[in-house]
Amino acid sequence: MTIRTDTDLYDATVAERTRMAALLAALTPTQWAAASLCAGWRVREVVAHLNMTDTQTQEQFGAALAEAGGDINAAVDRTARDDVARYSDAELLAIQQARVASRWTPGPGATQGALAHEVIHGLDITVPLGLPGPAPEVLAATVAGSTAEGLAFFGVDLTGLRLTAVDSDLVLGDGPQEIPLPTATIVLIATGRRPVPDPAVVG
Repeated sequence: MTIRTDTDLYDATVAERTRMAALLAALTPTQWAAASLCAGWRVREVVAHLNMTDTQTQEQFGAALAEAGGDINAAVDRTARDDVARYSDAELLAIQQARVASRWTPGPGATQGALAHEVIHGLDITVPLGLPGPAPEVLAATVAGSTAEGLAFFGVDLTGLRLTAVDSDLVLGDGPQEIPLPTATIVLIATGRRPVPDPAVVG
């Protein structure tokens, strides 16, 4: 199955939110307090960040951004921590469950961005907890077509490399050095969660 159209992307986003809501509902208090792949954030801060689209208006985030001197990472961090202080884990879960069918996107028509937001932060939770992640084709759809500029946002440089998925049709990079990897690993690399493979070591 290939996810390409806006309808495909939205359906995959709803399915991923549903999947994550079910996983979160089964977490213990210890798991909610476990470290995520986002430095300095526990699972509950990641959930609060995902919920931000429903707990904060654009105007409120704009004010938080201004207060942070335009530093979006600082503003997002402050918002997540404030919401963790404001909501219990059960309340964070309820918000997650209520936003499953949300049509939010990070920009006009940015349906791929909405899916990526859910999938990437879902991995921030599931990978350290050893829980299952999305299907390879869903993972592939989150970063398919990524440009060098987009990868650079995460501090990733694939110059000279071509990461080829062994379980989907995802290919990132156009360099001569091909590196076959699981789709999940490629997504973690592309989003700065795993280091870029060293061609000398791989070769």
